[in-house]
Amino acid sequence: MEEDFFGAAYKGSKQFTQQQVKTANATGFGAAADDYMERGIDLNEQLIMNKPATFFFRMKGDAMQDAGIYDGDVLIVDRSLKAASGKIVVGSIDGDLFVRRFLKTFNKTFLQPENKKYRTMEVGEFVRFDAWGVVTCVIHIVDPMLAVFANKTRTDKPIQ
Repeated sequence: MEEDFFGAAYKGSKQFTQQQVKTANATGFGAAADDYMERGIDLNEQLIMNKPATFFFRMKGDAMQDAGIYDGDVLIVDRSLKAASGKIVVGSIDGDLFVRRFLKTFNKTFLQPENKKYRTMEVGEFVRFDAWGVVTCVIHIVDPMLAVFANKTRTDKPIQ
């Protein structure tokens, strides 16, 4: 006994051969879920304000842990933003990069860590200092499996 199978009239594009696809009539109706479909979230659009001036760094060390920046976190740094007092910056002191809170008083500049184990660095008159960029976002991996994967694929140089 032969059974008849009655499926939907629409069979999808799989009923066409590769040669027929270019001439297939694509004027049919879309799926019902298409009305509710949204564009995916693009993290570049959400987190990067100035693409040519934005760089990614990996944090090394615990100097900023009280600010929520932990060892291994990815920092999004915008070089087009001006370092202002209270901002977290990537600063270069005599060629070494540091992530610290930038503090400027009337006549002095400091780089303050967010961990009591470290001391605040005063940017003195004879210190070669450059505020390299402002930290705009921190990507903190929570899932241990993703952390293991990120460590295996790591090719960047961490900063402290």
